[in-house]
Amino acid sequence: MLRLELRGEMSRSMIYWSPIFAVILTFIAGMVMFGILGVDPLEAIVTFFVQPLTSLDGWAELFVKATPLVLIAVGLSFGFQANIWNIGAEGQLTIGALAGGGVALVFFNVDSLFLVPGMLVAGVLGGMAWAAIPAFLKTKYGTNEILTSLMLTYVGLLVLSYLIHGPWKDPDGQNFPESRLFHDAAIIPIILEETRLHFGWIIALFGVAIAWVVMTRHMIGFQIRVIGMAPMAASFAGFKEKHIVWLTLMIGGGAAGLAGTIEVSGPVGQIIPVISPGYGFTAIIVAFLGRLHPIGCLFAGLLMALTYLGGDNAQIEMNLPNAVTGVFQGMLLFFLLASDVLVRYRIRFGRANVATAVAVATAPATIDEEGA
Repeated sequence: MLRLELRGEMSRSMIYWSPIFAVILTFIAGMVMFGILGVDPLEAIVTFFVQPLTSLDGWAELFVKATPLVLIAVGLSFGFQANIWNIGAEGQLTIGALAGGGVALVFFNVDSLFLVPGMLVAGVLGGMAWAAIPAFLKTKYGTNEILTSLMLTYVGLLVLSYLIHGPWKDPDGQNFPESRLFHDAAIIPIILEETRLHFGWIIALFGVAIAWVVMTRHMIGFQIRVIGMAPMAASFAGFKEKHIVWLTLMIGGGAAGLAGTIEVSGPVGQIIPVISPGYGFTAIIVAFLGRLHPIGCLFAGLLMALTYLGGDNAQIEMNLPNAVTGVFQGMLLFFLLASDVLVRYRIRFGRANVATAVAVATAPATIDEEGA
């Protein structure tokens, strides 16, 4: 009988090598998939992952698409390290975009240098307000934040649909469900001429740096990690779990709201029915692929952004369906989770020895510092 047996020790090196193995396995599985579709696998891989990066515009688009993924993933990583599972980043992104975009629409005729900063602040507050709902429900009533945050995502999308089909619809937009185009003062500045690369990428890099300092050099980061790894020890040390629940959900919601505002004030330039192609959900993969570390999230965000670019390029160059992007992202998540399972468990055949099973189950799993 096939079974999984918990390892007494987990190799630290394998914890960080498993995302690389997952990426390699995804490439191999992708080549098999392209072969089944009747496409030259090598040509398809080059079209998907190499060709988008052969021009300056391609690199600029990579950074544009990576900006919301990196911001959201870094914000979510705070909660995930504390075992606070905020799955509603897509909804928080949407509400943040509405809050920031609402500022642009209210002050449509105002030409001020403070308009974009005001929009960004409004976006952060909007995302935090939406994340405060599952935080309140969890700390007050003990509800599951996975369900509440996820359900609020669909509520947020309905709010977006109502506003752009109703009060915020462009009166000169020929009845299309979209807001009016933002004033030039409400558009985030471009940092590379003749491309779409905007100042949001600098904000994302700045956010990564701040997150790294907080998570590795600040007491708050230490409390978050302790609560995630040893809740009982955290309570004995006086760390307040409810405070961490609020803090991590506020960070995740604020980061998602900021990403939403950057999207509508950058690449989009108005509020439309589909603000995000699923960045809030994809960022969950980015967070785990980056091992919940800010620097790891940066590189994982670039990789996932490349799948969006590659999917669009493959659709144009090779007439492949756009669903290939989702397939690649799904395979990457599958192989990542499978690798993590094998890091923590070993495959065994036959019946389990009762004494051994009890000993392993009752002994805390440790991480081998030398990577053995």
